[in-house]
Amino acid sequence: MEKITEVLTKENIGFCVLAIFGICLVIQLGFYLLRFSRLAFYTAKKEETAKTPPVSVVICARNELDNLQQHLSSILEQDYPDFQVVVVNDCSWDESENFLEGLSEKYANLKVVTLAEQERYQHGKKFALAIGIKSAEHEHLLLTDADCFPGSNQWIKKMMSAYSNDTSIVIGYGAYVKQKSIINSWVRFDTVFNAFQYLSFAIARNPYMGVGRNLSYTKSLFFKNKGFASHYHILSGDDDLFVNETANAANTEVCLRADAFTFSQPKTGFMDWFKQKKRHVSASKLYRTKHKFALGVFFTTHIFFYI
Repeated sequence: MEKITEVLTKENIGFCVLAIFGICLVIQLGFYLLRFSRLAFYTAKKEETAKTPPVSVVICARNELDNLQQHLSSILEQDYPDFQVVVVNDCSWDESENFLEGLSEKYANLKVVTLAEQERYQHGKKFALAIGIKSAEHEHLLLTDADCFPGSNQWIKKMMSAYSNDTSIVIGYGAYVKQKSIINSWVRFDTVFNAFQYLSFAIARNPYMGVGRNLSYTKSLFFKNKGFASHYHILSGDDDLFVNETANAANTEVCLRADAFTFSQPKTGFMDWFKQKKRHVSASKLYRTKHKFALGVFFTTHIFFYI
């Protein structure tokens, strides 16, 4: 009798494991076939109908002298009829200020905003970014980081080509430079893995995030949302939480043209990448309930599928 019970128990456990595997498989296939496949078959709008509105590129830089020296000229020399570049020198103590002042004499479209450190008030990137946006002259904003560089001189033009009359947000792709190392391969895989999620959701008219390395939205949308007021107390989220709050089915587009990508150097150590990842993931708890539920189902079934 005990042997029969033992056999039945093992069969029940085996059946339960198989059932869980089957459920996870079906759900995963549902995400890949019904949601993520939209990215594979996505077709961009025709550029002939694209407009070229004046654009303000906003960059926050804190002790980023080396990156500014390497990458800023590639942004200032974009092939676009009317744009300015606003660089917020965020309390830098290196030679960034002198470099930017010298560069502003060469480029008339460069605007430098310098913030001074205050003992009684410590601020993060959101404050600097908000100051940069307020200082921007144009309605259309294009955001990137100081350590990023565009994939071509058509970056601004291609990102703006995604705008239509109803568009207030354009989500782009921020890639990492390829290097020969295991951590580099992992970081680039993780970046692509995350990108096909948020880009696919956006294409399916259910946008939930974007990345500040390559993101565009309008100045009026920023002020209508009162900037980052609702999540100012969190260090991260200047990109994904803002998009999660303001994006909807009608006002968001994506730009997937290769010459509209931005590139940056990834973290070279696993712990550095893990800290960065942890900081980004911490902001997801403030996502809308429907997005937290969908992502929770996807990642839970993803993990149990492999287990």
